[in-house]
Amino acid sequence: MVDWALDHVPADPAPSILEVGAGNGNLLFALCEAGFAPGRMCGLDYSADAVKLARAIASAKQREQDAEEHEEDASVKGPGAITFAVCDFLAEDVPALDGVEGTATWDLVLDKGTFDAMALVGQNDQGVNIADGYPSRVGRVVKPGGYFLITSCNFTEEELKAKFATAETGLVYHSRIPFPSFSFGGKSGNVYSSVAFHKQP
Repeated sequence: MVDWALDHVPADPAPSILEVGAGNGNLLFALCEAGFAPGRMCGLDYSADAVKLARAIASAKQREQDAEEHEEDASVKGPGAITFAVCDFLAEDVPALDGVEGTATWDLVLDKGTFDAMALVGQNDQGVNIADGYPSRVGRVVKPGGYFLITSCNFTEEELKAKFATAETGLVYHSRIPFPSFSFGGKSGNVYSSVAFHKQP
Protein backbone atom coordinates (compact mmCIF):
# COMPACT_ATOMS: atom_id res chain seq x y z
CA MET A 1 0.00 0.00 0.00
CA VAL A 2 2.90 2.33 0.73
CA ASP A 3 4.44 1.70 -2.69
CA TRP A 4 1.10 2.32 -4.37
CA ALA A 5 0.72 5.62 -2.50
CA LEU A 6 4.22 6.69 -3.49
CA ASP A 7 3.43 5.95 -7.13
CA HIS A 8 0.00 7.60 -7.30
CA VAL A 9 -0.38 10.23 -4.57
CA PRO A 10 1.94 13.26 -4.82
CA ALA A 11 3.64 14.08 -1.51
CA ASP A 12 3.66 17.81 -2.36
CA PRO A 13 1.38 19.47 -1.55
CA ALA A 14 1.04 17.17 1.44
CA PRO A 15 -2.04 14.96 1.02
CA SER A 16 -4.48 14.31 3.84
CA ILE A 17 -4.49 10.59 4.67
CA LEU A 18 -7.12 8.71 6.68
CA GLU A 19 -6.82 5.09 7.74
CA VAL A 20 -10.05 3.41 8.86
CA GLY A 21 -9.28 0.72 11.41
CA ALA A 22 -5.69 1.82 12.02
CA GLY A 23 -4.98 -0.68 14.81
CA ASN A 24 -1.46 -0.11 16.10
CA GLY A 25 -0.73 2.47 13.38
CA ASN A 26 1.92 0.53 11.47
CA LEU A 27 0.66 1.53 8.03
CA LEU A 28 0.63 5.24 8.89
CA PHE A 29 4.09 4.99 10.46
CA ALA A 30 5.34 3.40 7.24
CA LEU A 31 3.81 6.22 5.18
CA CYS A 32 5.48 8.72 7.51
CA GLU A 33 8.84 7.01 6.97
CA ALA A 34 8.20 7.09 3.21
CA GLY A 35 7.99 10.89 3.34
CA PHE A 36 4.29 11.71 3.72
CA ALA A 37 3.52 14.50 6.19
CA PRO A 38 2.52 13.01 9.57
CA GLY A 39 0.58 16.12 10.54
CA ARG A 40 -1.79 15.37 7.65
CA MET A 41 -2.54 11.79 8.76
CA CYS A 42 -5.31 10.41 10.95
CA GLY A 43 -5.85 6.84 12.10
CA LEU A 44 -9.30 5.80 13.33
CA ASP A 45 -10.24 2.76 15.36
CA TYR A 46 -13.36 1.87 17.33
CA SER A 47 -11.12 0.27 19.97
CA ALA A 48 -9.86 2.69 22.61
CA ASP A 49 -7.13 0.18 23.50
CA ALA A 50 -5.87 0.11 19.90
CA VAL A 51 -5.77 3.91 19.78
CA LYS A 52 -3.94 4.02 23.12
CA LEU A 53 -1.36 1.56 21.79
CA ALA A 54 -0.90 3.48 18.52
CA ARG A 55 -0.37 6.72 20.44
CA ALA A 56 2.18 5.04 22.71
CA ILE A 57 4.09 3.66 19.70
CA ALA A 58 3.97 7.10 18.03
CA SER A 59 5.39 8.72 21.16
CA ALA A 60 8.18 6.14 21.39
CA LYS A 61 9.06 6.59 17.71
CA GLN A 62 9.04 10.36 18.17
CA ARG A 63 11.43 10.12 21.12
CA GLU A 64 13.78 7.98 19.02
CA GLN A 65 13.69 10.50 16.18
CA ASP A 66 14.22 13.44 18.51
CA ALA A 67 17.22 11.73 20.08
CA GLU A 68 18.73 11.05 16.66
CA GLU A 69 18.11 14.47 15.14
CA HIS A 70 18.54 16.80 18.13
CA GLU A 71 16.32 19.31 16.38
CA GLU A 72 13.99 21.67 18.21
CA ASP A 73 11.24 21.24 15.65
CA ALA A 74 11.56 17.46 15.25
CA SER A 75 8.23 16.85 16.99
CA VAL A 76 6.41 18.83 14.32
CA LYS A 77 7.38 16.52 11.51
CA GLY A 78 7.75 13.11 13.14
CA PRO A 79 5.39 10.22 13.91
CA GLY A 80 4.21 11.99 17.06
CA ALA A 81 2.32 14.39 14.79
CA ILE A 82 0.01 11.64 13.50
CA THR A 83 -3.52 11.89 14.93
CA PHE A 84 -5.07 8.72 16.33
CA ALA A 85 -8.73 8.90 17.36
CA VAL A 86 -11.41 6.59 18.73
CA CYS A 87 -14.26 6.65 16.23
CA ASP A 88 -17.15 4.42 15.13
CA PHE A 89 -16.70 5.13 11.43
CA LEU A 90 -20.25 4.10 10.50
CA ALA A 91 -21.97 6.17 13.18
CA GLU A 92 -19.72 9.13 14.04
CA ASP A 93 -18.23 12.06 12.16
CA VAL A 94 -14.58 11.67 11.27
CA PRO A 95 -12.50 14.27 13.12
CA ALA A 96 -11.21 16.93 10.75
CA LEU A 97 -7.58 17.89 10.48
CA ASP A 98 -6.59 21.20 12.02
CA GLY A 99 -7.55 24.06 9.76
CA VAL A 100 -9.72 21.92 7.47
CA GLU A 101 -13.50 22.23 7.34
CA GLY A 102 -16.08 19.69 6.20
CA THR A 103 -16.12 15.91 6.15
CA ALA A 104 -15.01 15.02 2.59
CA THR A 105 -11.49 16.26 3.17
CA TRP A 106 -9.29 13.23 2.64
CA ASP A 107 -7.03 12.81 -0.38
CA LEU A 108 -6.34 9.17 0.46
CA VAL A 109 -8.48 6.81 2.55
CA LEU A 110 -7.00 3.44 3.48
CA ASP A 111 -8.56 0.16 4.62
CA LYS A 112 -6.40 -2.83 5.48
CA GLY A 113 -8.91 -5.44 6.64
CA THR A 114 -11.54 -3.22 8.29
CA PHE A 115 -14.25 -3.96 5.72
CA ASP A 116 -13.47 -7.67 6.16
CA ALA A 117 -13.99 -7.38 9.91
CA MET A 118 -17.28 -5.50 9.48
CA ALA A 119 -18.56 -8.12 7.06
CA LEU A 120 -17.88 -10.85 9.64
CA VAL A 121 -19.92 -9.07 12.33
CA GLY A 122 -23.15 -9.89 10.52
CA GLN A 123 -26.45 -8.08 11.04
CA ASN A 124 -27.57 -5.42 13.48
CA ASP A 125 -30.77 -5.55 15.55
CA GLN A 126 -32.80 -4.44 12.52
CA GLY A 127 -31.49 -7.29 10.38
CA VAL A 128 -29.25 -5.06 8.25
CA ASN A 129 -25.74 -6.25 7.48
CA ILE A 130 -23.27 -4.00 9.34
CA ALA A 131 -20.98 -3.74 6.31
CA ASP A 132 -23.71 -2.56 3.91
CA GLY A 133 -23.37 1.08 4.95
CA TYR A 134 -19.59 1.12 4.70
CA PRO A 135 -19.08 1.85 0.96
CA SER A 136 -21.34 4.93 0.98
CA ARG A 137 -19.64 6.17 4.16
CA VAL A 138 -16.26 5.84 2.47
CA GLY A 139 -17.57 7.73 -0.55
CA ARG A 140 -18.55 10.64 1.68
CA VAL A 141 -15.11 11.09 3.23
CA VAL A 142 -12.99 10.81 0.09
CA LYS A 143 -12.28 14.22 -1.38
CA PRO A 144 -13.25 14.71 -5.05
CA GLY A 145 -10.11 13.78 -6.93
CA GLY A 146 -8.99 11.59 -4.02
CA TYR A 147 -8.42 7.85 -3.68
CA PHE A 148 -9.66 4.92 -1.64
CA LEU A 149 -7.31 1.95 -1.33
CA ILE A 150 -8.58 -1.27 0.22
CA THR A 151 -6.88 -4.59 0.94
CA SER A 152 -9.10 -7.60 1.64
CA CYS A 153 -8.60 -11.30 2.25
CA ASN A 154 -12.36 -12.04 2.20
CA PHE A 155 -13.47 -10.35 -1.04
CA THR A 156 -12.25 -10.77 -4.60
CA GLU A 157 -11.29 -7.84 -6.78
CA GLU A 158 -14.58 -8.13 -8.68
CA GLU A 159 -16.59 -8.18 -5.46
CA LEU A 160 -14.82 -5.07 -4.21
CA LYS A 161 -15.51 -3.30 -7.51
CA ALA A 162 -19.19 -4.22 -7.27
CA LYS A 163 -19.44 -2.86 -3.72
CA PHE A 164 -17.40 0.33 -4.01
CA ALA A 165 -17.50 1.51 -7.65
CA THR A 166 -21.12 2.70 -7.58
CA ALA A 167 -23.07 5.85 -8.30
CA GLU A 168 -23.78 6.18 -4.58
CA THR A 169 -20.11 6.30 -3.58
CA GLY A 170 -18.94 8.36 -6.55
CA LEU A 171 -15.91 6.06 -6.76
CA VAL A 172 -14.59 4.43 -9.93
CA TYR A 173 -12.06 1.64 -10.31
CA HIS A 174 -8.51 2.97 -10.68
CA SER A 175 -6.00 0.12 -10.34
CA ARG A 176 -4.95 -2.83 -8.25
CA ILE A 177 -1.90 -4.01 -6.37
CA PRO A 178 -0.84 -7.37 -7.79
CA PHE A 179 -0.14 -10.18 -5.33
CA PRO A 180 1.48 -13.55 -6.05
CA SER A 181 -1.16 -16.01 -7.22
CA PHE A 182 -1.59 -19.67 -6.34
CA SER A 183 -3.12 -22.61 -8.16
CA PHE A 184 -5.15 -25.44 -6.69
CA GLY A 185 -7.44 -27.92 -8.34
CA GLY A 186 -6.98 -26.29 -11.73
CA LYS A 187 -8.02 -22.85 -10.50
CA SER A 188 -5.85 -19.81 -9.82
CA GLY A 189 -6.37 -17.11 -7.26
CA ASN A 190 -4.84 -14.67 -4.79
CA VAL A 191 -4.86 -14.71 -1.01
CA TYR A 192 -5.39 -10.92 -0.97
CA SER A 193 -7.18 -8.40 -3.14
CA SER A 194 -5.93 -4.83 -3.03
CA VAL A 195 -7.91 -2.38 -5.12
CA ALA A 196 -7.72 1.38 -5.59
CA PHE A 197 -10.70 3.58 -6.42
CA HIS A 198 -10.73 7.20 -7.56
CA LYS A 199 -13.39 9.77 -6.78
CA GLN A 200 -14.15 11.92 -9.77
CA PRO A 201 -13.33 15.64 -9.30
